[in-house]
Amino acid sequence: MESVNIKKLAQILNLSISAVSKALRDSHDISKETKEKVIALARELNYQPNPYASSLRKHKSKTIAVIIPEIANNYFALAINGIESIAQEKNYHVLIYLTHDDVKKEIALTKYLHGGRVDGVLISVSSTTTDYTHLHQLEENGLPIVFFDRVCESFNTVKVTTDDYESSYLATKHLIDQGCKKPAHLAMSENISIGKKRMKGYIQALTDNGLPVDESLIIKCVNDDKQDFEMIKELLLKQKPDGIFAAVEQYALGVYGVCRQLNLAIPKDVKVICFSNLKTASFLNPSLTTITQPAFEIGKEAAAILFKALDKKSFQLKDENIVLKSMLVQRESTEA
Repeated sequence: MESVNIKKLAQILNLSISAVSKALRDSHDISKETKEKVIALARELNYQPNPYASSLRKHKSKTIAVIIPEIANNYFALAINGIESIAQEKNYHVLIYLTHDDVKKEIALTKYLHGGRVDGVLISVSSTTTDYTHLHQLEENGLPIVFFDRVCESFNTVKVTTDDYESSYLATKHLIDQGCKKPAHLAMSENISIGKKRMKGYIQALTDNGLPVDESLIIKCVNDDKQDFEMIKELLLKQKPDGIFAAVEQYALGVYGVCRQLNLAIPKDVKVICFSNLKTASFLNPSLTTITQPAFEIGKEAAAILFKALDKKSFQLKDENIVLKSMLVQRESTEA
């Protein structure tokens, strides 16, 4: 079957190509009667607009890049869904790039994005990123950048996060309120903003509740399941904490595995709470108490802001922190 384009519609209706194009875009230059004729014929012939042709005329790729450190974490899967929900409304494609938490990979990806491959970038930086020159170069090349979750505090743009400090404080205080006198923290890299904030929240909660800050109870995980498992095992054998606040869900799952191996009972021997968007948290044995982040909403908000910059040349991305609150969901793993 012959494909139908604007030229074909114009020939059948004896209209100019420009008039048909404007009618399909609901331009005020075209009469209501003409618009109705054009739309009716387009539907009858199953006309499908060509987004690539349109983007070429406007010098746009109609594509945005999403750069994330990992996909196994359920948080990022939900955030991507939020981003996609906005991109689809705007008829944009989303390209997802994984850095595998490696700054070298992140730098290589940003170099690849030079030259009009995408119109804008949403990024959550790797835990090994300490220099942001590669991102400044993207910005200087005319690409708008919005950070989400793992952000660069010194970068002059919009950053969409959750209340990491407050939620970490709440998580630690929850352990204390449930009777823990010796809560430990499984920490992320302090190179990234959320790692610093979650550590500060933990320390402040201890201080405010009259508990000492014991460095031996702070384990800086390395995002290697085997190494982290051994560090958690050593913590539970030597330091014997009565509670654990894990900065991310994979660390908490490691605690479950270690406790199973050591025949420790959760929550009787050690209580566990973590940042997590795991749908299966309530099905774990015991069910896992979580700080549940608004991951979908964070992705959606970050995308909506990026598209404001793409849609309106006059819209400037300013240095702004947008914080969406997380929620503590208590389950069996922290029962008193």
